[in-house]
Amino acid sequence: MAGRIPKQFIDELLTRTDIVDVIDARVPLKKAGKDYKACCPFHEEKTASFTVSADKQFFHCFGCGVHGTAVGFLMDYEHMSFVEAVEELARRAGLAVPREGGAVAESSQDNGADLLELVSEAARFYRLQLREHPQSGRAVDYLKGRGITGETAHEFGLGFAPDGWDNLLRDLGKDDVSREALVRAGLAVKKENGGYYDRFRDRIIFPIEDYRGRVVGFGGRVLDKGEPKYLNSPETALFHKGRELYGLHHAREAVKRENRVLVVEGYMDVVMLAQFGVNFAVATLGTATTRDHLERLFRHAPEVIFSFDGDRAGREAAWRALENALPVLREGRQISFLFLPDGEDPDTLVRKEGREAFLARIKQALPLPDYLFDNLSRQVDLGRLDGRARLVELARPLLSKMPQGVLRQMMLDRLAKLSQLDAAKLPAMPSAAESAGRSRPPMRRTGGPQEPPSIVRRAIALLLQHPALAQKQASEFEMTELDLPGMPLFIELSALLKSSPGMNTASIIEYFRDSQHEQHLAKLVVWDYPSLVEDVETEFTGVVHRLAETSTRQKTARLLQKKDAGELSQTEKDELARLLSLKRDISRVSPSRH
Repeated sequence: MAGRIPKQFIDELLTRTDIVDVIDARVPLKKAGKDYKACCPFHEEKTASFTVSADKQFFHCFGCGVHGTAVGFLMDYEHMSFVEAVEELARRAGLAVPREGGAVAESSQDNGADLLELVSEAARFYRLQLREHPQSGRAVDYLKGRGITGETAHEFGLGFAPDGWDNLLRDLGKDDVSREALVRAGLAVKKENGGYYDRFRDRIIFPIEDYRGRVVGFGGRVLDKGEPKYLNSPETALFHKGRELYGLHHAREAVKRENRVLVVEGYMDVVMLAQFGVNFAVATLGTATTRDHLERLFRHAPEVIFSFDGDRAGREAAWRALENALPVLREGRQISFLFLPDGEDPDTLVRKEGREAFLARIKQALPLPDYLFDNLSRQVDLGRLDGRARLVELARPLLSKMPQGVLRQMMLDRLAKLSQLDAAKLPAMPSAAESAGRSRPPMRRTGGPQEPPSIVRRAIALLLQHPALAQKQASEFEMTELDLPGMPLFIELSALLKSSPGMNTASIIEYFRDSQHEQHLAKLVVWDYPSLVEDVETEFTGVVHRLAETSTRQKTARLLQKKDAGELSQTEKDELARLLSLKRDISRVSPSRH
């Protein structure tokens, strides 16, 4: 069985990682006392409540509650998996990620990391075929006929898959292991009766890159009239069409400069628009725009413009995009819809009209609120009372998908005006997040415990925020049988830190990831109870002594109760005598409390 990433390596990685550098590279931070601050990248806000602690190597937003380590930040901000986040931090630190047992990690295969080089080699193979294969003349003629220049083809890494069943297999599939890898990468297909064949044949190849510019899949456009016209890589461990967007890596700088992103339907649309200088376009990969797509796009720009054909199929696709967009649409974010003339797409239209005319069309795109209410209004008779009531019923499930906020309230006000109903009398419309019992992000909105602190909570928080204290903890007092809430966690944490003295706060949080203690520890990381920031060593010594006293009292009481009942064994009598003596010793060394 494949190995996992050892916990010890993650501990070491986090001690070598500066979370301030990781976050500041993506969200500019400003020094604020001993910490750093910024407006939260996970929700809209005007006053910075997103705090990054260099001491704790932890981030926390006091506005929406999102929190975590450098690993957690990459997972949330970049939509990475846990393994991808660890690998990215390791790359920054110049470390190789080890695997338990020395085997290829199960997680590496699960996340496609072992396929990246193979897919990159396939992209190089397809590019080479476009230049050198005897059949490539047809492909070059096709691209020229579509108006694609050599410079544009080179910029987007376009290639050619020659006709034939095993061109790629003969080059990259020289043994059973490599052929199976090609199957897992979606580049080859395994026959039921044995043998393999190339998935892409006689097609123009469009490499699909992830947000880091790594090739993760391919799209193939047939040269003649074969079917399907476009063929995408299948879902693999490396490629997920509901998450990736064609052209996003190329468009990142332009999107940032324009502060908007145009979503089109085809690879050729993206390529041709870029050739004409409209280089802030991306395309979905043969699927409706997903919530993952939108969250990724809104991290790059506050405005998303969808371009669709003006025919019935295009408008149906636009409505699906609207429904998927409502849950992520809040103030500060804008979505518009551009409907093109029948029979036209961005590729043909920008060639026919030119860049400036196409940009002028974008300016006329229909804002989502207008599109939503125009579409619904056409389905009812607003001149009738029951027609206006029908409008309210049609709008309810849509507006209920929106998160609470100013934009949602303005949409409700618009509905009230159209229905000629007082806004206060509209039927209750809980948000989708409220209906589900939570909102994004899933972490609890808290800045730490609100109730009076227990002694165990203080002990855990002290160890968590100052892990070096564990090395000063006396081991003479036994607390394993102490019956207090939280003691099992305190004991486990103490043992962990004593066995791994180099761990920091971030390492502890990652150690307990996905455990029953994760949320509780996340609250205690940001807890600012006064005693935790003053003389922490004295405070911790006092807390440990109080826990030892309590443990001794509890066990002594149990044994005295058994003594009164005449049930003590000789071993228990000896233990009771030891505890009574220990109780006297604790009283002598226990620090005074005022």
